[in-house]
Amino acid sequence: MPIRVNLDRVLLERRMSLTELADRVGVTIANLSILKTGKARAVRFSTLAALCRELDCLPGDLLDYEPGPADDMPDLDGEA
Repeated sequence: MPIRVNLDRVLLERRMSLTELADRVGVTIANLSILKTGKARAVRFSTLAALCRELDCLPGDLLDYEPGPADDMPDLDGEA
């Protein structure tokens, strides 16, 4: 997956635990853990906005794009 999640780094910089962030955002620790480990296939904009609000950051602080093979990317029309 060409998207890398930097939640660990941002949490460390903010000296905040995953549990505290989950409480502030209203998302389960399990769901944040899936996001943190890069296993999430999607994230809602509302969740991303809440994470940015609580971590005082921009979406680009949490997500990086690393280009890879074209077959890793789904078609824009919804086909994989």
